[in-house]
Amino acid sequence: SDPRHMPGADAEFNAAAGGKISVWPDGLAMGATFDPEIVRQFGRVASKEYRALGITTALSPQIDMGTDPRWYRIAMTFSESPELTTDMARAYIDGFQTSEGGSEIAGGWGYESVNAMAKHWPGGGTGEGGRDAHWAFGKFGVYPGDNFRQQVEPFVFGAMKLDGPTGMASAMMPYYTISWNMTPDGSNLANGYNKWLISDLLRDAFKYDGVVCTDWGITHDEGRTPEEFAGKPWGVETLTVAERHYTALMAGVDQFGGNNEMGPVLDAYRMMTAEHGEEFARARLERSAVRLLKNIFRLGLFENPYLDPQESGRVVGNPEFMQAGYEAQVKSVVMLKNKGSVLPVTDRKTVYIPRVY
Repeated sequence: SDPRHMPGADAEFNAAAGGKISVWPDGLAMGATFDPEIVRQFGRVASKEYRALGITTALSPQIDMGTDPRWYRIAMTFSESPELTTDMARAYIDGFQTSEGGSEIAGGWGYESVNAMAKHWPGGGTGEGGRDAHWAFGKFGVYPGDNFRQQVEPFVFGAMKLDGPTGMASAMMPYYTISWNMTPDGSNLANGYNKWLISDLLRDAFKYDGVVCTDWGITHDEGRTPEEFAGKPWGVETLTVAERHYTALMAGVDQFGGNNEMGPVLDAYRMMTAEHGEEFARARLERSAVRLLKNIFRLGLFENPYLDPQESGRVVGNPEFMQAGYEAQVKSVVMLKNKGSVLPVTDRKTVYIPRVY
């Protein structure tokens, strides 16, 4: 699931979200607290609510660097600081993945753990001109100032070096972008197809062995115009859908986001067998199967995949969780200007709150 705990944009704050689920600051607002412990607390609460809803993988945290204010997804980042973003990433994932006490099965994993999928490797906030790679006009990541190293720090030193017992984020999502001219061999393929970024750098150099899941729809065909919202096969536009699956699998991908069809995966397997032999192809897919199954087994889903609806109703959005989310919202509010010494309030005043349309 994508994040479910943000307040609505049409409210100054939201203490209760209609009583459905606790509501917390998102991204930059969480960063504005400068307090990783609040993020860790959010992870602990949100993971309990997710598990009560039957959700076992969070497509978060978004730990891209907020280095270009023109990027429309900057509000979902923690900050422009590598150090702060790294600390927040570590706290977020520890909170989501760690089970304690009777809920723990082994190694910090258990019945209150949620797999965290850190995104977007190796940093999605680098789009040329602040444009976004959901569309063809934003397909290139350019790393102005040669700051590739700073962009990957939250992943390498945060998501992959946790304080808690689970060790590292159990999943990682590459972004849609083509990291332009970053690959030693000069192959400008999108990050989800880029063997150097996934296998050579993430897997071999940084020793990451969790699930790599593509962003949604990278194997689908692109739109008729750059403005059309459709597939994002950047760098492999001329390949067939099956060839795109093959390229991604050979790059080191384990899971295809937004694709529920097995046909192209089987086609890719046949291509792999034809080119490298059946022993190689089988071993390659089994590696991915092991990674995916670990994320199921560690959460206890093999032993007990069921929920009690009444218990779920007591957990999700309970008053304690609501209050914790509200207090985090209050702490995230930053005063920019105290014009006329409005604060501190010394006596009773009339306060006018405009209606938001």
